[in-house]
Amino acid sequence: MSIFATEHMNRARLNRRRFFFFSSVFVLTSLATWFLADLFWRDSDISGLEIVLVVLFVPLFAHIAVGFCTALVGFYVLNRGGDSSRISASAPPGAPYRLASTAIVMPVFNEDVSRVFEGLRVVVRSVQQAAGLENFDFFVLSDSNQPNQWIREEIAWAELCKQVGGFGKIFYRKRRQAINKKAGNVADFLRRWGANYRYMVVLDADSVMSGEALARLVTLMEENPLAGIIQTAPRVVRGVSLYSRLLAFANRLYSPLYLAGLNYWQQHEGNYWGHNAIIRVKPFMDHCALPELPGVEPFGGRILSHDFVEAALMRKAGWAVWLASDIEGSYEEGPPTLIESAKRDRRWCQGNIQHAWLLAARGFRPANRFHLLMGIMAYASSPLWLLFLILSTVDMLNESRGGAREALAFADTTSLFGYSVAIPEALTLFVLTMLLLFLPKFASVVVMLGRPEEVALFGGRWRLGLSAVLETLGSMLLAPVNMIFNTKFVIFTLLGQGVAWVTQKRTADEDGTDWREAILTHGVMTVFGIVWGVSSLILIPAYFAWLSPVLAGLVLSIPLSIFLSKAAFGRRARELGIFLTPEETRPPIDLDLLERNLEECYRHLLPFEPLRADYGLMQAVLDPYINAMHVALLRQRRTSPVAREWFSRLQARLLREGPGRFTTREKMALLMDPQSMIQLHRELWTLPPDALAEWWRLAMRQYNVLAAVPTTALYR
Repeated sequence: MSIFATEHMNRARLNRRRFFFFSSVFVLTSLATWFLADLFWRDSDISGLEIVLVVLFVPLFAHIAVGFCTALVGFYVLNRGGDSSRISASAPPGAPYRLASTAIVMPVFNEDVSRVFEGLRVVVRSVQQAAGLENFDFFVLSDSNQPNQWIREEIAWAELCKQVGGFGKIFYRKRRQAINKKAGNVADFLRRWGANYRYMVVLDADSVMSGEALARLVTLMEENPLAGIIQTAPRVVRGVSLYSRLLAFANRLYSPLYLAGLNYWQQHEGNYWGHNAIIRVKPFMDHCALPELPGVEPFGGRILSHDFVEAALMRKAGWAVWLASDIEGSYEEGPPTLIESAKRDRRWCQGNIQHAWLLAARGFRPANRFHLLMGIMAYASSPLWLLFLILSTVDMLNESRGGAREALAFADTTSLFGYSVAIPEALTLFVLTMLLLFLPKFASVVVMLGRPEEVALFGGRWRLGLSAVLETLGSMLLAPVNMIFNTKFVIFTLLGQGVAWVTQKRTADEDGTDWREAILTHGVMTVFGIVWGVSSLILIPAYFAWLSPVLAGLVLSIPLSIFLSKAAFGRRARELGIFLTPEETRPPIDLDLLERNLEECYRHLLPFEPLRADYGLMQAVLDPYINAMHVALLRQRRTSPVAREWFSRLQARLLREGPGRFTTREKMALLMDPQSMIQLHRELWTLPPDALAEWWRLAMRQYNVLAAVPTTALYR
């Protein structure tokens, strides 16, 4: 029987789970708040500043308690053999597939072309072997705004289709106007082709999903007709730099505990993370159109982080949203450096802060409001923690100036946040906080040690333990750095400074982050940490020890960022067995094939420096096959006589001067106009050489050489 058939019968059980979970959060937060207030009251009457500190402490500690309680119930679930109330139980591994028409869509924006299409090749091959291609179509939905990128994508798409027989199954679409970013890209696809499919699987440009995982997702949808979205839990793979390897290890080791705990209390009121998930198309089209927020961007206007909102809208309409964390074969890649991770967080921060408008939206379920709140707190907690620490320092300074007796008493006793207290009370709050932060990591290691086969894939017991210790130390140093980053992002958003839609850097450079970039990015926080630390050491030395973990990350942020970005250090760590994951020691066939294909592609990259800057435009104008393909993919549009005259002048300039002096806007305009592309191709091959720019003469001389090289090997 489907899980949904018993949903209403299990409502009381779900309520009991949620009561236990949120009661645990409440009890822990209340206990910690009572300890803190007691510390203040013991010294003297509580001051106004101390009241502010207590008020700030409540949401901050509650945020930590939610994570701890999630891991706690996850530990309980895993140690009793798993949760029977999970969506994947309705179609376990090995069950016959039930398939239906499914679109696998991959929105891209100026991505590494080789990575996109080799990743897609792996997915197509895996689906073909696992379930056949009869029920699956594949779409690359491009919003790339660079001429070279656009043509490279078209060429790579055509080559992939030729090599795998994918014409009619693999499609490529380039939007003329990139409206509303990724959400608008997917919405445009649904308006045009959504009615042809029952389901849609959304992939990121760095996603890989196995054919078995995709077939199981479709089967789960068929088995559970009230399911609107089923979200998988992608594993972070292909890390090269030390930073990306650290992220991959933490994701692989700690996430099972948190995911099991998350599913324990949310059940069919889960969340959507924007990719590696299957969506029931019709209800998504009917109910998940994103609302326009009050005001202007960045705080208002179009919603940047669409996924949480779409999950809430799906639940509002009565459809279930599930987390299928135990489905194998779902992968993604992490940012290669700390700075690239911060750039990604800048976009996520703006999108999550926008969700404040929706916390009281009519019709949203309490669970979805909680998801939105936790998304906001993921970033809002950083400025709150920074404010809490600064105000604690100020209050500490006030206390230390209370007189010789108070200063002497302070020096002779233990202090916490600047208050002289008896040792047991201070240590109790400190130990409680440390337990909530680090016990889930320890529990994850314990759970893994109970699985000898998996422990071997992490490099063995000693390497697993050493990697966990090093990851914990690394996360302690990175926490204050991320606190400063997120504080700045929140402030920028509230001040109206929006974020540009830029290309994500998904692969590590060999040299990593250079000193100039690191100093420009981390310089202010480094100076802030030094000034804060020296001031504390001089004025209130007893407080300095408590503050030192925060100060260490800030002061060391520049060398830490550079060190973690190095690919050489990442490779050396792998050789030593540090931060190993099962996906490295025993790579799945799909990831292994992707690595081999990309290695072959990148090995054949050719440095045609004089032509590289505009190589895509050159191919679209010069090569008959590419020109015809490009024109065929364009939508025919009627243009006015004035526009035609403008295009004619652009064409003449391009052939006479070459593309070097053209703006990106002018190149894109020509590439989007079918008539211009046809005329450029004809004139290029018919005009005498002395009527052409030297750039075009060089291009034509190199054409036969370039044509002999596989085109997919020319793009990265």
